Formats: sequence, C-alpha cells, structure tokens
Amino acid sequence: MLLKFTKMHGLGNDFMVVDGVRQKVFFNPDLIKRLGDRHFGVGFDQLLLVEPPYNPDLDFHYRIFNRDGSEVQMCGNGARCFARFVLDHGLCNKNEIKVSTMAGQLVLKVESDGEVVVNMGVPEFTPAKLPFTMESSATCYDLPLTQELKDSDSEALKQWVAEHPTLKIGAVSMGNPHMTTVVPDVATFPVELVGPMLERHSFFPERVNVGFMQVLSRHEVKLRVYERGCGETMACGTGACAAAVIGMSQGLLDHKVKVELPGGKLRITWEGESNPVLMKGPATTVFEGTIEI
Repeated sequence: MLLKFTKMHGLGNDFMVVDGVRQKVFFNPDLIKRLGDRHFGVGFDQLLLVEPPYNPDLDFHYRIFNRDGSEVQMCGNGARCFARFVLDHGLCNKNEIKVSTMAGQLVLKVESDGEVVVNMGVPEFTPAKLPFTMESSATCYDLPLTQELKDSDSEALKQWVAEHPTLKIGAVSMGNPHMTTVVPDVATFPVELVGPMLERHSFFPERVNVGFMQVLSRHEVKLRVYERGCGETMACGTGACAAAVIGMSQGLLDHKVKVELPGGKLRITWEGESNPVLMKGPATTVFEGTIEI
C-alpha cells in the first residue's frame, strides 16, 4: 500500500509524521527501521503517529517510535510538530490542542508567531518513577561508571572512565527518563564516546536520555543530548526541559532559560515544585510524500 506522510523537524530533530486518522496504518519494528533508514527509507529520528482520541474529552492520541523500532513515551520537539501537522492538514481547527500519550496528557498551543508552546506537565524526580535505581530523591547524584565497562568497549572509553570513575548527574522524568551532567564545554566534550555507555547504564533499567549541559549564565545554557534508541540528535525537547529543570533545582539557573541545542534554541519556563514545565519553539514542515510499504 501507499503510505502518505509528512517530513518535519523541530530544530533539526526530524520526524516522519503519519495521519492515522484518515488512513489505516500498522507499524512493526522492522517496518519502522526500514522507513527510518537515511539511505534506503525516508530517514528520521522518530516516527510520529496521529491517532483518534482514546478519550472523548481529548482531540488526539500521540504515539512516538524511535528509528530502532522501539516505542517511547514522550518527544517534546515532536509534540510541536504534531500540533502544526494537525492544523496544517485540517484535522483540527483549534489553536489549543489536547492529546494523550503513553506518558499522560499534553496541551499544545500554537501561538500567533507560528511557534508552539507545549505544557510538558510536572517533572517527576522520584527515582522509582523514571525508573532509576537510587533509593531516595536528590538534586545531584554520584553515578558510578567503572562497573559499566564491557570488554568490547574501546580503549579510549576505558581510559576516560579511569579518569572519571564517577559522574555527577541530575535525574528527572519528563514523561521519559533523563539524566543531565554539567560539562565545561559541550563542543569539546566526548559525547559520542561517553553517551552510549551512559544511555545503557544499569541504574536506568529502561535506558535513559543523556544530556550534557554547559551553563553560560543563569538564563542560558548550551546542550547536547544522546537519546536512547537514536543516538545524538540535533535537538531534544524533553532533554531541554530536563536539563533546565535540573539546573534550576540545583540552583544554577533562574526559572526562565534559553536552551541552545545544535539545531537552535528553545525557551523553557518552570516556576518550581508542583508546577508544569512550558516549552516554546518552532516546528517546520520539510516536504510531503508517499512511500510503498
């Protein structure tokens, strides 16, 4: 069958967006891997599926699949693209859109400047909820690294771990698990070396998204994110929220922060405990297409 899709991106974090309301679709991991291949398929970080609402009080259900075929709970950059997609394709005529996800409900608001504000919900610091195998919640943890090494790991990684046997991190769920560590310079930090080891760390039984944050001021940070199931991406919305919230909880940042990612900037606002995180940023359509599946 021919599958209609739209290619979109949020600050370079790219998506294949599929209307599952007006066309019948079923995705299995092998098909998603084939579609996600950047040489033989469409190519994307995640596939986003728009479905009819599971709850009559909501507008849609939102599903997210990594290009390795795994389904995940949340994608913030994808949520902004989701909002633009349903408006641009005539599936909805409201500027405030309510959707359900595996992680709970989201409210997406398309503003007059075309950017989208996503209410990302209240961050969850309880380790068991991430899940994260620490007994009690803290703003900062010492994460042991030596035991995570495998015989097959590179000598460069083994040397890095020998010099850094523990890593100071913050951990939070933004609907999906995140750790963030503060680094002196994101441009020179060996994300491609350390990211895969941290993503699979045994203290995170469902794996984890890993943020590397450089604090520029109390109002601005630089961030690189190694996403579980994807590797490093140009931007990660939940990662930006997680990094900002962790920086705020550690007293490093004020409650409004610009997060500069390789693909561009997001604006994150969090008023503190029990309050939701608000994320504002762009969503861009690249092209429309069809593909035989």
